[in-house]
Amino acid sequence: MIDREVLIGITGGIAAYKTAALVSQLVQGGARVSVAMTRAASEFVGKSTLAALSGRPVATDVFAPDLFPLGAHIELAQRAELFCVAPATADFLAKAAHGLADDLVSTLYLACTGPVLIAPAMNPDMWAKPAVQRNVRQLQEDGATIITPDDGWLSCRRSGPGRMAEPDRIQLAIEAVLHGPG
Repeated sequence: MIDREVLIGITGGIAAYKTAALVSQLVQGGARVSVAMTRAASEFVGKSTLAALSGRPVATDVFAPDLFPLGAHIELAQRAELFCVAPATADFLAKAAHGLADDLVSTLYLACTGPVLIAPAMNPDMWAKPAVQRNVRQLQEDGATIITPDDGWLSCRRSGPGRMAEPDRIQLAIEAVLHGPG
């Protein structure tokens, strides 16, 4: 994946810890990686960790004129060849499916013109809700690729669907989109 520009969005779920490994893997593979995260995401993984792994400042606010004079949502979206949201919470799925943009990651979703990959992560009961599944279908119809969650042990002390895909699987999906068929 040498010399490709990947934007990673992180929303507020416990699976955010896995996204640190994804960022590291992408950088080790030669990608240039920018990270944007919601305030809730910072409750699960720190900006300094992601900055160290990506080698770039982490964006957390739409308004950061010192880092992004044109706006983080404009500058990051323009340079991204691909946007991947991992983990994607039920809240993010609903915002994106309905075109709402009240934080940097949801605003980036609307501003990015390249391929979008979304790796949901949530409690099995949330994942099974008709509203969540309706939002997933809408995002697919809108052109996003959903990296379906795995079955497995979750932080809610239950096993079931909703566990974010492992970083290796997300990285393969990113590479497949960037390199195309063949």
